[in-house]
Amino acid sequence: MYFRRKGDAVMYKILVVDDETKIREVIREYAEFGGYGVSEAVDGMTAVAKCKEEDFDLVIMDVMMPKLDGFSACKEIRKLKDIPVIMLSARGEEYDKLFGFELGADDYVVKPFSPKELMARVNAVLTRRGGAAAQADILSFDGLEINIPARAVTVDGQKAELTPKEYELLFYLVQHKNIAMSRDKLLSDIWGYDFFGDDRTIDTHVKNLRNNLGPYRNRIVTLRGVGYKFEV
Repeated sequence: MYFRRKGDAVMYKILVVDDETKIREVIREYAEFGGYGVSEAVDGMTAVAKCKEEDFDLVIMDVMMPKLDGFSACKEIRKLKDIPVIMLSARGEEYDKLFGFELGADDYVVKPFSPKELMARVNAVLTRRGGAAAQADILSFDGLEINIPARAVTVDGQKAELTPKEYELLFYLVQHKNIAMSRDKLLSDIWGYDFFGDDRTIDTHVKNLRNNLGPYRNRIVTLRGVGYKFEV
């Protein structure tokens, strides 16, 4: 479950805005499974009104909607509050994406989309916008502890000697726990889009990371043909 801050039992609250009922239902199902609170709006005008009345940690906004389109709604919401927004659209042209980012969108997802990937993007946006600071200082999984401020990992009380990239890989997988992460996604988000290499780099780092995690190596699960996930 994802929390606002250490010691706070309030979940992140997401506003899902789409005129298609089935899309809202799918996003709600995956978001609530991930520990988020969810509200819904069927069009841009309703979304703006809800943001005036309530506080949300993130908005997932469709572009093509009646009454007020997603781009216009995003612009109006940003006048009210600094809320991260992920745009959804069936239009994947570069112009549309750039326009969305110019309006202040934090991410842009093209339909049809994978709900799991969408939730991974939600996690990433919240982390960039302060989610990392909102987590507990120390994450514990049985005898495996990750000290975020110190960038240190201990296994049954013993410090694990991780390279910076191994730590980044572990922390990234933990941030997206129980979510399948492809090798390409890991490469782009951890090594960067300009990385000149192949997915064997990921496999090598995972192998070394598992060795350092000792009895908790099986927390990192291999998904054949896909990538990896940190299982809780």
